Amino acid sequence: MNSCMNGLFITGTDTDVGKTALSALLLAELRRRNINVAPMKPVQTGCGEAATGTRHEALGNRSITAQSSRFTVPDLDYSLSMAQMEVDDEAYRNMAPYTFEPACSPHLAAEMAGTEIDIAEIIIAARTLARTYEFILAEGAGGIMVPLNRRELMLDLMQALRFPVLLVARPNLGTINHTLLSIRALRSDGLDIAGVVLVSSRPGEPGFIEADSAGTIEQFGNVPVLGTIPYCTQLAPPRPRFSDLPDSIKEEIRRIADQLIA
Repeated sequence: MNSCMNGLFITGTDTDVGKTALSALLLAELRRRNINVAPMKPVQTGCGEAATGTRHEALGNRSITAQSSRFTVPDLDYSLSMAQMEVDDEAYRNMAPYTFEPACSPHLAAEMAGTEIDIAEIIIAARTLARTYEFILAEGAGGIMVPLNRRELMLDLMQALRFPVLLVARPNLGTINHTLLSIRALRSDGLDIAGVVLVSSRPGEPGFIEADSAGTIEQFGNVPVLGTIPYCTQLAPPRPRFSDLPDSIKEEIRRIADQLIA
């Protein structure tokens, strides 16, 4: 792990697998335990127009004010809302150093904005946060092999941060293949896998496929499946609150957190 920082990198087997919901739940739970933890979304696409640009532009271009850059980074705002956490403008910008309007791959969104994502700048932002916060929950964009630029992938950012990786997957059909491939990619780069969490995005009771997935992933992936977050309407964006969640969700995230910070 990076000697200057403590944290966890939350990635997924794909896009829309529940990374943001899990990141937000962990943020709220760890802060409930009086751990001084900060969320971080190093790269966010699909932002509001005011957020389009890079950290340098947000800080250096006087036409982009601190006020106009607030509440425009969907995944970060979701996490802050879940934990009922208030941050100042400088912290907010370091929590989301690269933000772009088009909802597409980070490398393409950056090119459309006439810039390039620089992993070194993300590390600077993370180290700045680490001066105030004791722990960072960094949420990736898409999956492990998502390009950040024409040379580097999300995997390279994980390598640079050197946080243990928490892998989020769907519990339904297809998840075994996607999850085991992701585990193999992480291991091939020597990254520490903290575990796997399954997040259900569909209503209804789990069937025999979902019931088997966790055990099969543990067996073939040689990693712990730390838990399953069931479908919950209160987790719908954009402004959830931890206090509004059912007790079953709170109990499951507490159990997952216990395993991560043991």
